[in-house]
Amino acid sequence: MAILGLQGLRGGVGTTSLTAALGWSLQMLGESVIVVDACPNNMLRFCFNDSISHCDGWARALLDGGDWRDAGMRYTSHVDFLPFGQLSATERLNFQVLTPVLDRAVEIIKALHQQGQHKWILVDLPHEFAPWLQPLIEACHHVVTVVNPDANTHIRLHQQVLPKHGHILINDLRVGSQIQDDLHRIWLQSQHRLLPVVIHRDEAMAECLAAKQPLGEYRSDSLAAEEMITFANWCLMHYAGSPAAVESSS
Repeated sequence: MAILGLQGLRGGVGTTSLTAALGWSLQMLGESVIVVDACPNNMLRFCFNDSISHCDGWARALLDGGDWRDAGMRYTSHVDFLPFGQLSATERLNFQVLTPVLDRAVEIIKALHQQGQHKWILVDLPHEFAPWLQPLIEACHHVVTVVNPDANTHIRLHQQVLPKHGHILINDLRVGSQIQDDLHRIWLQSQHRLLPVVIHRDEAMAECLAAKQPLGEYRSDSLAAEEMITFANWCLMHYAGSPAAVESSS
């Protein structure tokens, strides 16, 4: 069993859609997956046809004194997902109340790992820095940092500290863009943790959220969906059977 976190270097790079797409691609390869939303914006659920009126999630359950396990949802026989849950504006601002709940995210990941019901635990990690987030990142066996090939990312790659146990995945690479091609060439020489797989810009990636489906379900014949299958195969070769970092960090 592998615990894989996906985290954007900054917001808006497509991490949530990629996380859902990877979950779908892994199940297409016969793997069982649970996708966990660790982002307070609670967006991952929309990739799995959840209703906007549905407010339940693991954090919502804990805030209400319930059991986070009751918030789990089944999408297919091989894909489950655990929403974050909807927060009120007051709860978002009340860190004294919210922080103890967020601190329990590691406990949830450990419990899912110990249950052993899924071969993969995918965690959609928020991009912003927060004290509660670091233990969760350390609980992941591996972390994939999602980037867009632009000048903003190039600067951040030189001033932000990336997880030591991770790789970099390029998303939204445009064919014919000179600046992106130049940056990609530079990163191939300078970023030694850059994955050999890239995800090209594809309208299907934007459309799948509107359709409330993972990419591969919405358009399995799209270029990005085929690249996600390649990425899933790479994960199987390099991440499956990861050492139990969760236990060793406890």
